[in-house]
Amino acid sequence: MDWGNVTAEDLVDALREVDWSSPPRPISEFFSRFTIPRSSAKWNSRLKCNLYYYRTNYFIMIVFILALGFLRRPLAIVAAFLTALSIAFLNDSFAGTFSEKVTRTVRQFSPHMAAKMRPPLTPVIRGRPSAKRAIYICGRPRWVFVLVFSSVSFLLWFISCGLLTVLWSLSFGLLATLLHASFRTPNLKARLNTFREEFRAVWRNYSEL
Repeated sequence: MDWGNVTAEDLVDALREVDWSSPPRPISEFFSRFTIPRSSAKWNSRLKCNLYYYRTNYFIMIVFILALGFLRRPLAIVAAFLTALSIAFLNDSFAGTFSEKVTRTVRQFSPHMAAKMRPPLTPVIRGRPSAKRAIYICGRPRWVFVLVFSSVSFLLWFISCGLLTVLWSLSFGLLATLLHASFRTPNLKARLNTFREEFRAVWRNYSEL
């Protein structure tokens, strides 16, 4: 895959729709084979490839750095967890998996309530969905959960007086991610797995039509 032709918008859409349930890459692979890119085009392609391939590792690394900054502030750790959860809800796969697991758990205690947590049916016109399928979490639009969790996390940040600390920790985590993605040499496995994931995504979209 030619990552040089992939735009930033395409990369964001891919990260939003791809399955994040896969485990992170091994540590031995994550911290091996660092080289300096020979040109800006090579750096641009390498950066996008690594951000996509090591997405789970980067997410865990940023959360870990945030947690280290708040070891003495338990309330701030809860705020960091809620912030990470609200960001994770923006991913289609995570939102669907989370909703399904919560609904399945509620069904064991109240089948009637679990039935209300099912997403509404998407209208179909001439054999195809009338619009892009909206994402629902526990029967409610996704933006409701993102707004609620973001508001609560911001309130906790304010109460714990940790806004400045989280800005420094987040900046350090993003800088570490940028440096690693810039100097980590993409391997053949990354390119092959990218092709497989793209094929599964295209096949999934085709089967829904």
